[in-house]
Formats: sequence, C-alpha cells, structure tokens
Amino acid sequence: MPTDLEIAQRAVLRPVPEIGLRLGLTADQLEPYGHRVAKIELGAVAAAGGVATRSPGHYVVVTAITPTPLGEGKTTTAVGLVQGLGRLGRRATVVVRQPSLGPVFGIKGGAAGAGLSQVLPMETMNLHLTGDFHAVTAAHNLLAAMVDNHLHLGNELRIEPHSITWGRVLDVNDRALRDIVIGLGTRADGVPRQTRFDITAASELMAILALATSLADLRARLGRIVVGFDVDGRPVTAEELRAAGAMAVLLRDAFRPNLLQTTEGQPALVHTGPFGNIATGNSSIVADQVALAGSDVVVTEAGFGADLGFERFVNVKCRTSGLRPDAAVVVVTVRALKAHSGRYAIVAGRPLPEALTEENPGDVAEGLPNLAHHLDIVEAMGVTPVIAINAFPGDHPSEYAVIADFARGRGVRAAVSTHVADGGGGAVDLAEAVLDACTASGADDELEFSYDLTDPLIAKFEALATRVYGARGVDLAPAAARDLARFERLGFGGLPVLVAKTHLSTTADPRDRADIDHRDWVLPIREVRLAAGAGYVYALTGEITTMPGLGRTPGAVRMDLTATGEIVGLS
Repeated sequence: MPTDLEIAQRAVLRPVPEIGLRLGLTADQLEPYGHRVAKIELGAVAAAGGVATRSPGHYVVVTAITPTPLGEGKTTTAVGLVQGLGRLGRRATVVVRQPSLGPVFGIKGGAAGAGLSQVLPMETMNLHLTGDFHAVTAAHNLLAAMVDNHLHLGNELRIEPHSITWGRVLDVNDRALRDIVIGLGTRADGVPRQTRFDITAASELMAILALATSLADLRARLGRIVVGFDVDGRPVTAEELRAAGAMAVLLRDAFRPNLLQTTEGQPALVHTGPFGNIATGNSSIVADQVALAGSDVVVTEAGFGADLGFERFVNVKCRTSGLRPDAAVVVVTVRALKAHSGRYAIVAGRPLPEALTEENPGDVAEGLPNLAHHLDIVEAMGVTPVIAINAFPGDHPSEYAVIADFARGRGVRAAVSTHVADGGGGAVDLAEAVLDACTASGADDELEFSYDLTDPLIAKFEALATRVYGARGVDLAPAAARDLARFERLGFGGLPVLVAKTHLSTTADPRDRADIDHRDWVLPIREVRLAAGAGYVYALTGEITTMPGLGRTPGAVRMDLTATGEIVGLS
C-alpha cells in the first residue's frame, strides 16, 4: 500500500468553494488560502452559533482507549466515519484539531489521518496551514514581552517578579527551553528572572481560541488572563497591562475555522490544537457550531483516551458550548489491547514486536479491562458509546471476535472498520452503528458532569481522580495546596478543572500497565496553575511537562525536499 503522503499527493482534490457548498456556505462566506483551503468568514462563524443549538443534526465525539505511543487512529477513524456516513447518503462533516509542529517533527508525526481516510491537503494541514499556530505564538509572546517591558520601565503595577506565571511559547519540541533565565547582560537588557517556554499547543491562548464562542468572548477572555500577582497578592491581568487588545488583533483571523476536505470530498474543519494531555484536547466550539449549522452529522475528535480528551470535552467544552453529543465512538485496536495485557512493549520509533502480530485472542482478552474502563467513563457521563475496531494488517478474525463478544456482553454497539485501506466503504458498518446509537439517544438526556462547579477546587480534582481515573484519591503537594487556597480566596473557585497527566496509562505513571483493576494508587499533584482567561484551573502530575523533547530518531530526520519542491518523509 502506498504511504499516507503518496496517497495524499496523488489525490484529486475538489475546489474549496464546492466543499463549502456541501456545508451550506457560499463563496462569499469563504476566504480562499490557495485553491484547496479556506477560512470561514466571521459573519458565517457568528451566524452558526445561533443555528447550532437548534440544529437537528447529530453530534458525535470520537475518543479512544489508552493509546500506545504510536496512537490508535482516532483522527483517521473520525475521517473514515464521515466518509462512511457519506456512503449512506448523509451530509457529514469532520472537525479535528490542527497538528502541532512539535509532534510532526518528533515521534508521533502528523495528525491528518491515514491511508484512504485523510484530511487533505495533508502537507498543508500538518505544516503551517493558514498560520493560526504562528498567530497564537506571536500573541502569547507579545504578552510575555509586555510583562517584562513593564518590569523594566518602573513596574507601575508592582508585579512581584517571582510570581509571574506567564512564560513564552514555541511550536517546536525543545527540552532545553523548559527552564531558562532571561534578562542577562546589562541593565538595558531587562530584569533578570527565571521563566520557561511551553509548546504552543499548551498556551492558554490556544485553549481560549478553542473555547471562545464569539469575538467579543475572545476579547473578554484575553483581558482576564492572569500573568502573575502584585506584591499584595492581587492578580495582575493582561487587561491591566493593556496587552489584550493587541493580542485580539493578532488572533482575529485565527478565530476563524479552516475548511479542508477528506479524501472523498466531505467537508473537514480544522481549528485550534490544544494537546489532550496538557490542555483541553479538543477542537474549537465555533468549528463544531459551523459544522452543525450545515450538516446531518458532525464528527468531532477528542485527544487521547476517554480519561483525557473526552473528559475535558464534557466537563469543559460542552459546559461552555451547551452542546450535547448523541454518541461517543471509542476507538480500539487489537495491538493496543495486546499491549495493555502487559506482555508487550511498544516503543515509539522502533519496530513493533513480531509476536504482537501473531494470532493470540487470549492476550486481547487480557487487555479488555482497559476498554471497559474507558466505556465506564463515557457511560458515567451520560453518553452512548460505540466501539470502533480500527483494523490493522496483522489482525486476526479471532481477535476481533473477542472484542465483539465483550461488546455484546456489555450491550454496546461495535463494528470493525477498514477505512484506512478501503476509505468510506470500509466504515459503513461503523456509520450504521453510530446512526443507530444516535437515534437511540434521547433528546432530553442530560450530560452527567464529574463535579459541580460549586464544589471546592480540591474536591473537583478528587472527583476526577476517583470517578474518572480510578484512583483512591489525591496527593496534593504543599505548594499546590497553598495555590488552590489562594485561587479560592481570589474568586476562582467556581472554575472547572483539568489534570495534565500522561496519556500512556490510566494512572499518572506512563510505565504502569494501562489496567487499573485492583490498583491502589493516588493521583500526585505537584503543581497547579490558573488559566483565568480560558476559564479553568489545571494540575500538573507526575513527570508531565508542557514542553516536550525530541526523541533519539525524530521524524525530522526522515524529511526532505526534492529539487522540484516535493516534500518527502512527512507522515
């Protein structure tokens, strides 16, 4: 089979105005970026917000079990599902996040899908697209520069330098920038202090873009960003620094979703890119609204497993948007279930163990507790799950049968999907199962949030630890406890919370077998941070970092450019 890049480069793409019409958008509601990509005009984005809440279309979220380092194919399954729905005559749109350049040039690679179920043009999507990430980087670093400029020019707001929480960002994996000292040199070079770089996908601005429901909401959220505290312990905001307006100017066009297409010509909206383990992990609310305003079915993707992206989808994104999903597709692979048996080690950048492709339904069965855990999360939040078995070469029918028997025992719909090899034709069974689940979902069913917003912040973290992760409780570092108490005193206690933790295990330790049966563990919270503009408080656990590093053999070493300008090695 050709590589993903070869398939993408050979594909015949439709003109972007034609794709827009399939979404109910006229040519004057699109701003083309070349012939195959367009930005949605602000007027159409604003109009969609009112239509989406009344839309009769189905709203489907794609999540997964605990992934291996290679990923289990949520994006390609979301694309394949939309293509399968198209084969059934439904107007369907897929909504996904924009890939970060960090993973693209790191180990994971791009995030445009795979095989015959991709978002195209693939090179454009995986690299710069329309420049949204660069706009986020510029706006974030502008605020950082204005903070340091304020310190240098007299510090009228009396900011305590050691309290500054606003670092800088860069969309490259670079571990050397995790802890840095700035302002070295002469007095003219600024105030020396310790700070950090995060990856752009972890920027609070990325989360703000994803959660803002209008330009006015975006502007207000930017003003509420807390960059640090003054000498009296009072929060200092971007509004007080008079930076929020300029940041909004830089982010105006980034607020508009990007229109691309699937390999079979369905609309694909690509917008924002917050990571699923260290941020909100979902594409933007406005992209979902635009899709719902013009589609029978909208398929949106949530990052990593149900314990991460899906949990934030419900507790943060849906809380903000007021939308409710009709079904949740839980992506599972035979290889991941075998890995969760504890008998195999899958290491990014290395070939799969040969034994992993040998027929062994017993090992698949041993990994089923992980699938059960993620189904429990979805069902506990009041959403109907559908199991999507993403087929890989080397799978065996007896192994699929183990998953199918398990699904029948739980009363959960399941389907094998071969969309990577067969496109939409390989996802028809999955599409039918999803439509059946959407029809069975009651219009008056309510989401079950993991906690009430009136709960204390620590109680919210404990709820996530016990109800979602399966932990016994929370181990809160003293400094984190003090910060939570301060956030409560300052009036931020009513915000939702999220936990930055590893995606490779249901615990906070990536080395743990991804099976929580009989596990007695606590969630270690070492640090908490306030994202007042985005509207949540988040905790850092274990060894999680907001600036990844490159591996021994990053994807960058395989990439090159031919003399005719053709990209090679992108995946």
